Amino acid sequence: MLTNINLLSEGKTIHQDLINIRRHIHKNPELSWQEKETSSFIQAQLNEIGVSYTTGWGGGTGVIAELGKGDKTVALRADMDALPIEEKAVHAYKSQKQGVMHACGHDVHTTCLLGALRILKKFEAHLSHRIVAIFQPAEEQLPGGASIILKEGFIEKYSPVAIFGLHVHPPLEVGKVGLSPGQYMASADEIRITIKGKGGHAAVPQDCIDPIIMAAQLLIQFQQLVSRKSNPINPAVLSFGKINSIGGATNVIPNEVKLEGTLRAMDEVWRKEAHDWIRNTASNYAKSQDAEIDVDIAIGYPCLLNDEQLTHKAKARLQDLLGAEHVVDLPKRMTAEDFAYYSHEMPACFYRLGIRNEAKGITSSVHTDTFDVDEECLYIGASTLAHIALNI
Repeated sequence: MLTNINLLSEGKTIHQDLINIRRHIHKNPELSWQEKETSSFIQAQLNEIGVSYTTGWGGGTGVIAELGKGDKTVALRADMDALPIEEKAVHAYKSQKQGVMHACGHDVHTTCLLGALRILKKFEAHLSHRIVAIFQPAEEQLPGGASIILKEGFIEKYSPVAIFGLHVHPPLEVGKVGLSPGQYMASADEIRITIKGKGGHAAVPQDCIDPIIMAAQLLIQFQQLVSRKSNPINPAVLSFGKINSIGGATNVIPNEVKLEGTLRAMDEVWRKEAHDWIRNTASNYAKSQDAEIDVDIAIGYPCLLNDEQLTHKAKARLQDLLGAEHVVDLPKRMTAEDFAYYSHEMPACFYRLGIRNEAKGITSSVHTDTFDVDEECLYIGASTLAHIALNI
Protein backbone atom coordinates (compact mmCIF):
# COMPACT_ATOMS: atom_id res chain seq x y z
CA MET A 1 0.00 0.00 0.00
CA LEU A 2 1.35 3.43 -0.97
CA THR A 3 1.06 5.00 2.46
CA ASN A 4 3.64 7.66 1.64
CA ILE A 5 1.41 9.23 -1.04
CA ASN A 6 -1.52 11.39 0.01
CA LEU A 7 -3.98 10.83 -2.81
CA LEU A 8 -6.56 13.12 -1.24
CA SER A 9 -4.09 15.99 -1.62
CA GLU A 10 -3.42 14.89 -5.17
CA GLY A 11 -7.14 15.09 -5.85
CA LYS A 12 -7.30 18.62 -4.45
CA THR A 13 -4.56 19.78 -6.80
CA ILE A 14 -6.72 18.93 -9.83
CA HIS A 15 -10.03 20.02 -8.30
CA GLN A 16 -10.58 23.00 -10.58
CA ASP A 17 -9.91 20.81 -13.61
CA LEU A 18 -12.51 18.38 -12.33
CA ILE A 19 -15.04 21.16 -11.87
CA ASN A 20 -14.46 22.28 -15.46
CA ILE A 21 -14.85 18.72 -16.75
CA ARG A 22 -18.02 18.07 -14.79
CA ARG A 23 -19.63 21.34 -15.87
CA HIS A 24 -18.86 20.66 -19.52
CA ILE A 25 -20.48 17.23 -19.30
CA HIS A 26 -23.41 18.60 -17.32
CA LYS A 27 -24.08 21.30 -19.91
CA ASN A 28 -24.01 18.74 -22.72
CA PRO A 29 -26.03 15.72 -21.54
CA GLU A 30 -26.95 12.83 -23.82
CA LEU A 31 -29.56 10.13 -23.41
CA SER A 32 -28.84 6.40 -23.21
CA TRP A 33 -27.26 4.90 -26.34
CA GLN A 34 -26.69 8.42 -27.74
CA GLU A 35 -23.53 9.47 -25.84
CA LYS A 36 -21.41 10.31 -28.90
CA GLU A 37 -20.30 13.79 -27.82
CA THR A 38 -19.62 12.59 -24.27
CA SER A 39 -17.55 9.70 -25.60
CA SER A 40 -15.51 12.04 -27.81
CA PHE A 41 -14.93 14.37 -24.88
CA ILE A 42 -13.71 11.48 -22.71
CA GLN A 43 -11.36 10.36 -25.45
CA ALA A 44 -9.94 13.88 -25.71
CA GLN A 45 -9.33 13.94 -21.96
CA LEU A 46 -7.56 10.57 -22.10
CA ASN A 47 -5.41 11.75 -25.01
CA GLU A 48 -4.44 14.82 -22.99
CA ILE A 49 -3.08 12.76 -20.08
CA GLY A 50 -1.58 10.02 -22.24
CA VAL A 51 -3.77 7.08 -21.23
CA SER A 52 -4.45 4.45 -23.89
CA TYR A 53 -7.98 3.27 -24.61
CA THR A 54 -10.25 1.36 -26.95
CA THR A 55 -13.66 2.51 -28.21
CA GLY A 56 -16.88 1.00 -29.50
CA TRP A 57 -17.86 -0.72 -26.26
CA GLY A 58 -21.41 -1.01 -25.02
CA GLY A 59 -22.87 -0.97 -28.49
CA GLY A 60 -20.79 1.95 -29.73
CA THR A 61 -20.12 4.87 -27.39
CA GLY A 62 -18.35 3.09 -24.52
CA VAL A 63 -14.66 3.67 -23.84
CA ILE A 64 -12.28 1.44 -21.88
CA ALA A 65 -8.96 2.93 -20.80
CA GLU A 66 -6.04 1.09 -19.25
CA LEU A 67 -2.72 1.80 -17.58
CA GLY A 68 -0.13 -0.15 -15.67
CA LYS A 69 1.04 -3.72 -16.20
CA GLY A 70 0.98 -6.94 -14.26
CA ASP A 71 -0.78 -10.26 -13.86
CA LYS A 72 -3.63 -8.74 -11.83
CA THR A 73 -6.26 -6.40 -13.30
CA VAL A 74 -8.53 -4.14 -11.25
CA ALA A 75 -11.48 -2.48 -12.99
CA LEU A 76 -13.15 0.87 -12.27
CA ARG A 77 -16.46 1.89 -13.83
CA ALA A 78 -18.45 5.09 -14.44
CA ASP A 79 -21.70 5.55 -16.37
CA MET A 80 -22.20 8.55 -18.64
CA ASP A 81 -25.82 8.80 -19.87
CA ALA A 82 -28.39 11.41 -18.82
CA LEU A 83 -32.16 11.42 -18.28
CA PRO A 84 -35.14 12.87 -20.21
CA ILE A 85 -35.77 15.63 -17.64
CA GLU A 86 -35.94 19.40 -18.20
CA GLU A 87 -33.51 21.04 -15.77
CA LYS A 88 -35.07 23.68 -13.55
CA ALA A 89 -31.89 25.20 -12.11
CA VAL A 90 -30.53 28.55 -13.30
CA HIS A 91 -26.81 28.06 -12.64
CA ALA A 92 -24.17 28.76 -15.29
CA TYR A 93 -23.67 25.08 -16.14
CA LYS A 94 -27.37 24.31 -16.69
CA SER A 95 -28.10 21.78 -19.41
CA GLN A 96 -28.05 23.28 -22.87
CA LYS A 97 -30.19 20.49 -24.32
CA GLN A 98 -33.91 20.90 -23.91
CA GLY A 99 -35.54 18.04 -22.03
CA VAL A 100 -32.26 16.28 -21.19
CA MET A 101 -30.42 16.54 -17.88
CA HIS A 102 -27.76 14.81 -15.79
CA ALA A 103 -30.21 14.24 -12.96
CA CYS A 104 -28.58 11.06 -11.63
CA GLY A 105 -25.00 12.26 -11.26
CA HIS A 106 -23.46 10.36 -14.14
CA ASP A 107 -21.57 13.52 -15.08
CA VAL A 108 -20.01 13.33 -11.61
CA HIS A 109 -19.19 9.64 -11.98
CA THR A 110 -17.45 10.19 -15.31
CA THR A 111 -15.54 13.17 -13.93
CA CYS A 112 -14.38 11.23 -10.88
CA LEU A 113 -13.11 8.39 -13.03
CA LEU A 114 -11.26 10.78 -15.34
CA GLY A 115 -9.78 12.40 -12.23
CA ALA A 116 -8.74 9.03 -10.84
CA LEU A 117 -6.92 8.27 -14.08
CA ARG A 118 -5.10 11.62 -13.91
CA ILE A 119 -3.88 10.72 -10.44
CA LEU A 120 -3.03 7.14 -11.34
CA LYS A 121 -1.12 8.19 -14.45
CA LYS A 122 1.11 10.35 -12.26
CA PHE A 123 1.92 7.34 -10.09
CA GLU A 124 1.87 4.72 -12.81
CA ALA A 125 5.40 3.68 -11.88
CA HIS A 126 4.08 2.52 -8.49
CA LEU A 127 1.51 0.21 -10.06
CA SER A 128 2.16 -3.49 -9.63
CA HIS A 129 -0.99 -4.37 -11.54
CA ARG A 130 -3.09 -3.21 -14.47
CA ILE A 131 -6.06 -0.87 -14.02
CA VAL A 132 -8.86 -0.64 -16.57
CA ALA A 133 -11.46 2.13 -16.51
CA ILE A 134 -14.88 1.56 -18.06
CA PHE A 135 -16.77 4.62 -19.31
CA GLN A 136 -20.11 2.94 -19.82
CA PRO A 137 -23.16 4.06 -21.80
CA ALA A 138 -26.83 3.48 -21.07
CA GLU A 139 -27.14 2.69 -17.38
CA GLU A 140 -30.61 4.26 -17.39
CA GLN A 141 -32.22 2.10 -20.06
CA LEU A 142 -32.71 -1.64 -20.47
CA PRO A 143 -30.88 -3.85 -21.16
CA GLY A 144 -28.18 -1.61 -19.66
CA GLY A 145 -24.76 -0.86 -21.07
CA ALA A 146 -23.08 -3.13 -18.51
CA SER A 147 -24.79 -6.23 -19.91
CA ILE A 148 -23.68 -5.31 -23.42
CA ILE A 149 -20.05 -4.72 -22.40
CA LEU A 150 -19.97 -8.13 -20.73
CA LYS A 151 -21.43 -9.78 -23.85
CA GLU A 152 -18.78 -8.03 -25.94
CA GLY A 153 -16.05 -9.94 -24.10
CA PHE A 154 -14.84 -7.60 -21.36
CA ILE A 155 -14.02 -10.41 -18.95
CA GLU A 156 -12.32 -12.53 -21.61
CA LYS A 157 -10.14 -9.58 -22.66
CA TYR A 158 -9.16 -8.23 -19.23
CA SER A 159 -9.81 -11.00 -16.64
CA PRO A 160 -10.38 -8.51 -13.78
CA VAL A 161 -10.04 -9.79 -10.22
CA ALA A 162 -12.31 -7.03 -8.90
CA ILE A 163 -14.41 -4.08 -10.03
CA PHE A 164 -15.33 -0.85 -8.22
CA GLY A 165 -17.86 1.85 -8.92
CA LEU A 166 -19.29 4.83 -7.09
CA HIS A 167 -22.61 6.67 -7.15
CA VAL A 168 -23.69 10.06 -5.83
CA HIS A 169 -25.85 9.85 -2.71
CA PRO A 170 -27.98 12.92 -1.84
CA PRO A 171 -28.71 11.85 1.78
CA LEU A 172 -24.98 11.72 2.56
CA GLU A 173 -23.05 14.88 3.38
CA VAL A 174 -20.22 15.90 1.09
CA GLY A 175 -16.91 14.63 2.42
CA LYS A 176 -18.33 11.23 3.34
CA VAL A 177 -18.64 7.91 1.55
CA GLY A 178 -20.78 4.90 2.40
CA LEU A 179 -20.69 1.16 1.81
CA SER A 180 -22.82 -1.93 2.37
CA PRO A 181 -21.40 -5.47 2.07
CA GLY A 182 -23.45 -8.33 0.67
CA GLN A 183 -26.85 -7.84 -0.98
CA TYR A 184 -27.07 -4.10 -1.55
CA MET A 185 -29.48 -3.18 -4.36
CA ALA A 186 -32.53 -4.91 -5.78
CA SER A 187 -33.30 -6.43 -9.13
CA ALA A 188 -35.79 -4.45 -11.21
CA ASP A 189 -38.33 -5.82 -13.68
CA GLU A 190 -41.00 -3.88 -15.58
CA ILE A 191 -44.53 -5.31 -15.43
CA ARG A 192 -47.05 -4.41 -18.14
CA ILE A 193 -50.55 -5.88 -18.05
CA THR A 194 -53.40 -5.43 -20.52
CA ILE A 195 -56.89 -6.37 -19.32
CA LYS A 196 -59.31 -6.94 -22.22
CA GLY A 197 -63.00 -6.97 -21.30
CA LYS A 198 -66.17 -5.89 -23.05
CA GLY A 199 -67.12 -2.24 -22.99
CA GLY A 200 -70.53 -0.66 -23.06
CA HIS A 201 -72.88 1.78 -21.40
CA ALA A 202 -72.14 2.29 -17.71
CA ALA A 203 -75.86 2.15 -16.91
CA VAL A 204 -76.09 -1.48 -18.08
CA PRO A 205 -73.00 -3.11 -16.53
CA GLN A 206 -74.64 -6.56 -16.78
CA ASP A 207 -73.99 -6.44 -20.52
CA CYS A 208 -70.28 -5.66 -20.03
CA ILE A 209 -67.11 -7.35 -18.82
CA ASP A 210 -65.75 -4.43 -16.84
CA PRO A 211 -61.92 -4.15 -17.09
CA ILE A 212 -61.93 -1.26 -14.59
CA ILE A 213 -63.28 -3.51 -11.82
CA MET A 214 -60.98 -6.31 -12.96
CA ALA A 215 -57.98 -3.99 -12.73
CA ALA A 216 -58.94 -3.00 -9.19
CA GLN A 217 -59.38 -6.63 -8.10
CA LEU A 218 -56.17 -7.70 -9.79
CA LEU A 219 -54.18 -4.97 -8.08
CA ILE A 220 -55.49 -6.18 -4.71
CA GLN A 221 -54.60 -9.78 -5.54
CA PHE A 222 -51.10 -8.76 -6.61
CA GLN A 223 -50.43 -7.31 -3.15
CA GLN A 224 -50.44 -10.88 -1.83
CA LEU A 225 -47.22 -11.53 -3.74
CA VAL A 226 -45.14 -9.65 -1.19
CA SER A 227 -47.39 -9.91 1.86
CA ARG A 228 -48.06 -13.67 1.60
CA LYS A 229 -45.84 -15.29 -1.04
CA SER A 230 -42.49 -13.73 -0.15
CA ASN A 231 -40.45 -14.66 2.91
CA PRO A 232 -40.76 -11.62 5.24
CA ILE A 233 -37.00 -11.59 5.83
CA ASN A 234 -36.40 -11.34 2.07
CA PRO A 235 -36.93 -7.75 0.85
CA ALA A 236 -39.27 -7.37 -2.11
CA VAL A 237 -41.51 -4.69 -3.62
CA LEU A 238 -44.30 -4.86 -6.19
CA SER A 239 -45.67 -1.43 -7.06
CA PHE A 240 -47.88 -0.20 -9.89
CA GLY A 241 -47.36 3.38 -10.93
CA LYS A 242 -49.61 3.64 -13.96
CA ILE A 243 -53.20 2.69 -14.85
CA ASN A 244 -54.90 3.79 -18.08
CA SER A 245 -58.17 2.83 -19.73
CA ILE A 246 -58.40 2.53 -23.49
CA GLY A 247 -61.53 4.57 -24.16
CA GLY A 248 -64.18 5.03 -21.51
CA ALA A 249 -65.87 8.06 -19.95
CA THR A 250 -68.09 8.82 -16.96
CA ASN A 251 -70.88 6.81 -18.56
CA VAL A 252 -68.83 4.41 -20.70
CA ILE A 253 -67.16 1.20 -19.58
CA PRO A 254 -64.00 0.76 -21.69
CA ASN A 255 -62.85 -2.33 -23.51
CA GLU A 256 -59.30 -2.31 -22.11
CA VAL A 257 -57.27 -1.20 -19.12
CA LYS A 258 -53.46 -1.16 -18.98
CA LEU A 259 -51.38 -1.43 -15.81
CA GLU A 260 -47.66 -0.73 -15.51
CA GLY A 261 -45.49 -1.42 -12.50
CA THR A 262 -42.20 -2.67 -11.16
CA LEU A 263 -41.04 -5.73 -9.25
CA ARG A 264 -37.99 -5.38 -7.00
CA ALA A 265 -36.28 -8.31 -5.28
CA MET A 266 -33.07 -9.29 -3.52
CA ASP A 267 -33.33 -13.01 -4.25
CA GLU A 268 -32.86 -14.16 -7.85
CA VAL A 269 -34.60 -17.53 -7.33
CA TRP A 270 -37.67 -15.96 -5.73
CA ARG A 271 -37.67 -13.28 -8.43
CA LYS A 272 -38.28 -15.92 -11.11
CA GLU A 273 -40.94 -17.59 -8.96
CA ALA A 274 -42.66 -14.21 -8.59
CA HIS A 275 -42.83 -13.82 -12.37
CA ASP A 276 -44.63 -17.17 -12.64
CA TRP A 277 -47.04 -16.26 -9.83
CA ILE A 278 -47.96 -12.94 -11.49
CA ARG A 279 -48.66 -14.66 -14.80
CA ASN A 280 -50.66 -17.49 -13.22
CA THR A 281 -52.68 -15.13 -11.05
CA ALA A 282 -53.62 -13.00 -14.05
CA SER A 283 -54.44 -16.03 -16.20
CA ASN A 284 -56.65 -17.68 -13.59
CA TYR A 285 -58.51 -14.43 -12.88
CA ALA A 286 -59.07 -13.84 -16.59
CA LYS A 287 -60.68 -17.27 -16.95
CA SER A 288 -62.97 -16.61 -13.98
CA GLN A 289 -64.20 -13.38 -15.57
CA ASP A 290 -64.48 -14.64 -19.17
CA ALA A 291 -61.90 -12.00 -20.14
CA GLU A 292 -58.38 -11.87 -21.53
CA ILE A 293 -55.32 -10.61 -19.64
CA ASP A 294 -51.92 -10.26 -21.29
CA VAL A 295 -48.84 -10.08 -19.05
CA ASP A 296 -45.52 -8.76 -20.32
CA ILE A 297 -42.55 -8.84 -17.94
CA ALA A 298 -39.45 -7.03 -19.16
CA ILE A 299 -36.53 -8.59 -17.32
CA GLY A 300 -34.37 -5.82 -15.88
CA TYR A 301 -31.18 -5.62 -13.88
CA PRO A 302 -30.30 -8.34 -11.34
CA CYS A 303 -29.73 -7.62 -7.67
CA LEU A 304 -26.40 -5.98 -6.88
CA LEU A 305 -24.04 -8.05 -4.72
CA ASN A 306 -21.16 -6.32 -2.97
CA ASP A 307 -18.51 -8.96 -2.34
CA GLU A 308 -18.17 -9.00 1.43
CA GLN A 309 -14.41 -9.52 1.65
CA LEU A 310 -13.69 -6.97 -1.06
CA THR A 311 -16.08 -4.41 0.45
CA HIS A 312 -14.59 -4.74 3.93
CA LYS A 313 -11.14 -4.26 2.39
CA ALA A 314 -12.32 -1.22 0.43
CA LYS A 315 -13.84 0.24 3.60
CA ALA A 316 -10.48 -0.06 5.38
CA ARG A 317 -8.73 1.68 2.49
CA LEU A 318 -11.30 4.48 2.46
CA GLN A 319 -10.86 4.93 6.20
CA ASP A 320 -7.10 5.20 5.66
CA LEU A 321 -7.70 7.98 3.14
CA LEU A 322 -10.61 9.93 4.62
CA GLY A 323 -10.63 9.00 8.30
CA ALA A 324 -13.03 6.53 9.91
CA GLU A 325 -15.53 9.26 10.78
CA HIS A 326 -16.07 9.95 7.07
CA VAL A 327 -16.83 6.34 6.09
CA VAL A 328 -20.33 5.14 7.02
CA ASP A 329 -22.30 1.90 6.80
CA LEU A 330 -25.37 2.04 4.57
CA PRO A 331 -28.55 -0.07 4.56
CA LYS A 332 -29.84 -2.10 1.64
CA ARG A 333 -31.71 -0.25 -1.11
CA MET A 334 -34.60 -1.36 -3.30
CA THR A 335 -33.40 0.83 -6.16
CA ALA A 336 -31.53 -0.84 -9.03
CA GLU A 337 -28.30 -0.35 -10.97
CA ASP A 338 -26.86 -2.11 -13.99
CA PHE A 339 -23.50 -2.28 -12.20
CA ALA A 340 -25.20 -5.36 -10.75
CA TYR A 341 -24.35 -7.30 -13.91
CA TYR A 342 -20.63 -6.94 -13.13
CA SER A 343 -21.24 -8.07 -9.55
CA HIS A 344 -22.55 -11.44 -10.77
CA GLU A 345 -19.42 -12.04 -12.86
CA MET A 346 -16.57 -10.94 -10.54
CA PRO A 347 -15.96 -9.63 -7.01
CA ALA A 348 -17.50 -6.14 -6.94
CA CYS A 349 -17.84 -3.15 -4.64
CA PHE A 350 -20.27 -0.33 -5.35
CA TYR A 351 -20.02 2.54 -2.89
CA ARG A 352 -21.74 5.88 -2.36
CA LEU A 353 -20.32 9.40 -2.61
CA GLY A 354 -21.72 12.14 -0.38
CA ILE A 355 -22.89 15.24 -2.24
CA ARG A 356 -25.27 16.94 0.21
CA ASN A 357 -24.73 20.46 1.54
CA GLU A 358 -27.78 21.99 3.21
CA ALA A 359 -26.02 25.34 3.72
CA LYS A 360 -25.71 25.63 -0.07
CA GLY A 361 -29.24 24.35 -0.64
CA ILE A 362 -28.01 21.13 -2.25
CA THR A 363 -30.54 18.60 -1.00
CA SER A 364 -32.53 17.38 -4.02
CA SER A 365 -32.88 13.70 -4.79
CA VAL A 366 -31.65 12.09 -7.99
CA HIS A 367 -34.04 11.98 -10.95
CA THR A 368 -35.47 15.41 -10.07
CA ASP A 369 -35.30 18.63 -12.10
CA THR A 370 -33.46 20.46 -9.28
CA PHE A 371 -30.75 17.87 -8.69
CA ASP A 372 -27.23 19.19 -8.16
CA VAL A 373 -24.12 18.33 -6.14
CA ASP A 374 -21.60 20.09 -3.95
CA GLU A 375 -18.62 19.99 -6.28
CA GLU A 376 -16.28 19.31 -3.37
CA CYS A 377 -17.35 15.72 -3.99
CA LEU A 378 -15.38 15.62 -7.24
CA TYR A 379 -11.87 15.44 -5.82
CA ILE A 380 -13.07 13.09 -3.08
CA GLY A 381 -14.57 10.73 -5.64
CA ALA A 382 -11.47 10.86 -7.84
CA SER A 383 -9.14 10.33 -4.89
CA THR A 384 -11.10 7.41 -3.44
CA LEU A 385 -11.24 5.58 -6.78
CA ALA A 386 -7.50 6.10 -7.30
CA HIS A 387 -6.65 5.07 -3.73
CA ILE A 388 -8.66 1.86 -3.95
CA ALA A 389 -7.27 0.99 -7.36
CA LEU A 390 -3.71 1.50 -6.19
CA ASN A 391 -3.97 -0.22 -2.84
CA ILE A 392 -6.56 -2.96 -3.06
